[in-house]
This record gives sequence, C-alpha cells and structure tokens, in this order.
Amino acid sequence: MTNVQRKVVITSPHGLHLRPIRAFVELAVKFPGDVVVCKGDLKVNGKSAIHLLGLEALPGTELTLELNGDCAGEAVEALAEALARVFPDDE
Repeated sequence: MTNVQRKVVITSPHGLHLRPIRAFVELAVKFPGDVVVCKGDLKVNGKSAIHLLGLEALPGTELTLELNGDCAGEAVEALAEALARVFPDDE
C-alpha cells in the first residue's frame, strides 16, 4: 500500500467553498483507500463534504492531502488540482 502526502494552497478568492468541495469529494470517492485533508493539526475525511466545510479554509490556507492506497500516487495529483481549482466565477 502506498502512502502519499501533498501540500495544496487554496487560491480561490472565496476559499474552499461548496462547489470545489463537491468536485473534490466526487473525485475522492472514486479512489480506493483513505483520503485525509489536514489543516494544521486538524485532520478530516476527504470523502466527506461536511468535514471539508469544517476546515474553514480561507484563501491562502495551506492544506495537506494524505492518501493511502494502491492508487495514491496517481490520485494525489488529481485531488490536489481539484482543491486548488479556481472556478471562473470565483474571480
């Protein structure tokens, strides 16, 4: 089993809000294994929109993705992009 970590900075001017969270969760549930998102010492289930909302990740917040599973290496890139994505109407 592979364990992978990746840091991501939230760049959306609205922070981590429902639309990017929904896109992230929809992608995360496709991968086997655990997806954990960390903000400092707080760690939440990355496959739960409610838990991700609880992070209150404002613009500039650094989050760490922690993935465990056979596809962790390939999943971390896609999930990092989903977290860092800025939607066109966010600007």
